[in-house]
Amino acid sequence: MSNVAVEVADVSKKFRVYHERNQTLKSAIMRRRRSVYEDFWALKDVSFEIPEASTFALVGDNGSGKSTLLKCMAQILYPNSGTITAHGKLAALLEVGSGFHPELSGRENVYLNGSILGMSRPEIDRKFDEIVDFSGVEEFIDQPVKNYSSGMYVRLGFSVAINVDPEILLVDEVLAVGDSAFQEKCAEKFAQFRREGRTVVLVSHSMPQLRAMADQAAWLQHGVLQEVGPANGVLERYLDSTRDSTRVDESGRSHWGTGEMVVGDVEVLGPGGDGTIRTGDDVTIRVHYRAEEPVTDPVIGVGIESTDGTYLWASNTFDDGPRLGTVRGSGYVDCHAPAVAFAPGGYVVITSLTDSTTQHVYDQVRDSARFSVDSGDQRWWGGYIHTESGWQAPAGHGQDA
Repeated sequence: MSNVAVEVADVSKKFRVYHERNQTLKSAIMRRRRSVYEDFWALKDVSFEIPEASTFALVGDNGSGKSTLLKCMAQILYPNSGTITAHGKLAALLEVGSGFHPELSGRENVYLNGSILGMSRPEIDRKFDEIVDFSGVEEFIDQPVKNYSSGMYVRLGFSVAINVDPEILLVDEVLAVGDSAFQEKCAEKFAQFRREGRTVVLVSHSMPQLRAMADQAAWLQHGVLQEVGPANGVLERYLDSTRDSTRVDESGRSHWGTGEMVVGDVEVLGPGGDGTIRTGDDVTIRVHYRAEEPVTDPVIGVGIESTDGTYLWASNTFDDGPRLGTVRGSGYVDCHAPAVAFAPGGYVVITSLTDSTTQHVYDQVRDSARFSVDSGDQRWWGGYIHTESGWQAPAGHGQDA
């Protein structure tokens, strides 16, 4: 099991929800009965495995059991049944700065909080400057943290926790703290973790953040595991579940929108008029549609993602024309993209139909078509984009005299 960071096996967790509580002995005697409660199952027989060196997202609505499961992984809570096995040193960022004492200075709290998180004093000594530099509170490090702003407080707490150097890191919504510059630093830190082969388990309600970071995901609903697998598909199906107007067509594609106009087949065509595409080819995306009723000035848009969910390119008829006037019945439009620089690999087309303001969605299909790009005669060194390039050295540079 060396390729598995965390094993979750048949985990269930319940809480007692009291409808009324005896706050004092007198109230218990006067009422002559025990408090009334019922069992609430926050998790029900949840099982999955988290791969090593992955960024794993837990998603679901409020009350779905995400944070409860994360706390069970961190051994803050213990399941009523089932087991959770972590293969490696584990640290949790569940309540940033929870170990801080308001009367102590930032410097003293770095040592206090670091020791709570399992760091030795020599280890904190060695990392102290890095912790303070990352937090951006150098000027106030010797001031009591009770005088810190909320942003300073959480930045320092995050900076301590991120330097514990765990093999498995549990994160609950803490990426929402701080300003945009600090969030960018946090995102880079997690990217570094991933490059170093560490595992991150993340709970967040920010779908753009999860799409950018996660490669695997588990979706919980009312404590029950709905799906686990590659993040892009799991996140989209979770989002579809939150939309009242979602429907699935005969091809298995999920549609979201009010339905006055709907997406039909979407074709991706190379120069030969078929699906053969090489890096640098002209590409045509043909969007078939059907207007269930007359629709005036609709906007048709397409976007392209890599199969790992990275958003790469988009175009629409509002910005690039033409205006479509009043649309009735079935038809299609072509989007031409000359000399596409996509590198070899697989890609996904997102298609949307909106009104002229682009705010009202008639239909959106996130996985409306898929296509592959071949390298042809060109050598590919990685990445999503391939462009021509050349190298030149100054005359005489590096040459023997």
